Amino acid sequence: MEINLAGRTALITGGSKGLGLAMAVRMAASGADVAIVARDPETLAIAHEIIAKTARGKVESVACNVAEADSVQDGFDTVMSKLGRVDILVNNAGTSRAMPFESVTDAIWQQDLDLKLFAAIRFARLVWPQMKARRWGRLINVLNIGAKAPKASSAPTTVSRAAGLALTKVLAGEGAPHNILVNALHVGLIVSDQWVQRHKNAGSNEPLETFLQGMAKPIPLGRMGEAEEFANMACFLASDQAGYVTGTSINVDGNLSPVW
Repeated sequence: MEINLAGRTALITGGSKGLGLAMAVRMAASGADVAIVARDPETLAIAHEIIAKTARGKVESVACNVAEADSVQDGFDTVMSKLGRVDILVNNAGTSRAMPFESVTDAIWQQDLDLKLFAAIRFARLVWPQMKARRWGRLINVLNIGAKAPKASSAPTTVSRAAGLALTKVLAGEGAPHNILVNALHVGLIVSDQWVQRHKNAGSNEPLETFLQGMAKPIPLGRMGEAEEFANMACFLASDQAGYVTGTSINVDGNLSPVW
């Protein structure tokens, strides 16, 4: 299926690497103007070059700390000044943070909620009026499979992501009369910068490929996913081909999650 996003503008948080970068590359190659938002200007510059190689539209990169309300507003204003509109919002920022409940301090709870929940709330609130006015919009909240099936010692991430799932359903109901479609994509084990860094930080002599094969053992499909596979699903949900899909919660996990 050929996806055509020409004439649309996408804003992707956490868009400088990993899944965010893969989604930006896919949407830009499908014709959308794309703005990526992340904290580090150097990483953004590298990502910008990667996206631009196959982009069919404009590409903008905006330095922004999505965990801070003022920075979200400034980042959004910059995107609007450069691209003029946002038709597709992908709330993707945030990495996994998991520990025993007794170890999670108030400060850690707040940091996680600011990064993963409030960032999504704030960006959604900013794009909502223009989507209503044009009667066309797409919101994709990137969560994880723990949002549906949280395990022990998985706070604060699974709690923040579960709240993101509830937010998705609320927004889907309110957006439907205005043709604003809101869906959640749940990440399983997908090869990304996060896992590469975890392998590196472990200080092991084990080759990365062996490490990833070990990670894949509990996955029924027998392998970790690729960022491009995740990006393909996001691009579909952002398109007119998914015009009757809203309020859904889709696992991209090789059947790892016990919950649909």
